[in-house]
Amino acid sequence: MVEAQVLELRAVLLVGGSGTRLWPMSRAIYPKQFLPILGGHSPLEQTFERLAGLTSAQPIAVANEEHRFIVAEQLRQVGYPDDGTILLEPAGRNTAPAVALAALLATRDESDAVLLVLPSDHAVRDPEAFTRAVSAGLPAAAAGKFVTFGVKPQYPETGYGYIQIDPTPDASDELVFAVQQFTEKPDATRAAQFLQHGNYYWNSGMFLFRASSYLQALEQFRPDILSACRQAMSDLRNDGDFTRINASAFQSCPSDSIDYAIMERIPDAAMVELDAGWSDIGSWEALHQLSEKDADGNVLMGDVLATSCSNVYASGSDRLLALLGLQNLVVVDTPDAVLVAARDQVQNVRDIVTILKAQGRSEAVSPHRVLRPWGYYESVDFGERFQVKRITVHPGGRLSMQLHHHRAEHWIVVRGTAQVTRGEETFLLGENQSAYIPLGSRHRLENPGSIPLEVIEVQSGSYLGEDDIVRFDDAYGR
Repeated sequence: MVEAQVLELRAVLLVGGSGTRLWPMSRAIYPKQFLPILGGHSPLEQTFERLAGLTSAQPIAVANEEHRFIVAEQLRQVGYPDDGTILLEPAGRNTAPAVALAALLATRDESDAVLLVLPSDHAVRDPEAFTRAVSAGLPAAAAGKFVTFGVKPQYPETGYGYIQIDPTPDASDELVFAVQQFTEKPDATRAAQFLQHGNYYWNSGMFLFRASSYLQALEQFRPDILSACRQAMSDLRNDGDFTRINASAFQSCPSDSIDYAIMERIPDAAMVELDAGWSDIGSWEALHQLSEKDADGNVLMGDVLATSCSNVYASGSDRLLALLGLQNLVVVDTPDAVLVAARDQVQNVRDIVTILKAQGRSEAVSPHRVLRPWGYYESVDFGERFQVKRITVHPGGRLSMQLHHHRAEHWIVVRGTAQVTRGEETFLLGENQSAYIPLGSRHRLENPGSIPLEVIEVQSGSYLGEDDIVRFDDAYGR
């Protein structure tokens, strides 16, 4: 048996997921793992902070290419080490391939490590209990077992997978149990039976195992996934803060979860009981349960006035949200969409997103404020042949050198100083000054100052989509 202390513990942060059940606050471009929904820090930031005291080994974050700048900035804010890796997936292929990439990276120099695989969109209210649970599972993981973390169910939840255990704990630790079987998201009747049985736990989706053991299991059960990931990792290149893989090889990889690909097939899985205030924050109902409530069971976030209401979750944005005589509802107001739902129906919010996508509506994927590595923009108004945006550029930020085939733009500086490149000329604009960018003209907007630059952009033309951009030079590698 390999002693736990021989192998380093290495964290793998899974930063994928679209968080559709928390629409309209969570969108595909800016999903829940980046939102400060449970305090000042996002779930991604809190996930990394939970590693304090557990391990000092180089962490690995596996992120979607589309979110790379958000991931890098949020992790930088909470002290992600300079030698930490941000591994970019060119396309989402679920958790089994994502962890395969991390395991291949961890074994590139023929070493090994115990990987602590953590989704970055979960909540853990008691970090010390989390640390104890990880420590309890380390000996079994170091010995080659696949360890998962189970949460004692409080109610018959149908949105989680379940783990059935042998009720006799491991002789070495009372928190460790042998797994008998996994069950994916049962119906309400079976979930109620599991709750009464007593030997069933919610599957938290967090795992602990040796990198080499995971690759061996993939070789046995999903060699197609392992082969595609090996090809993708054979062509690594560094790109600033990021590590890129071979995109075409990874896009050919089958999509599957760790649970289906590995955990439900191996004969000797172990479970550590996790009593740390865990939630996957998978719905507005889960967020209601996690949040502090008033005497009537209401959770009121933002500028909300509630009278004669009970058991309501309400989140306002930039305007007053007034509620009267409501019970057991979720009301979420954002600048471009409002959700009103019965609390017992919030698991179906993703159906709304599916309909919006089918209709080609931007509300399905884009928030009102769209972040970019240079700053952000917000839509102010739009019509058939025009659109008005408010653009904010961070000090030192610069948009790409670009042109548009179908629209012209008019920029008006309302705060700060802009450096404008238009064709062959470059000039400065101060507050209340403006510039016109003709259709087909190469152009760039930069902020040479020390305060944020704010610009009102008026677009006009036959097509105003974000894909009407031809980039010639970009500081951020887009």
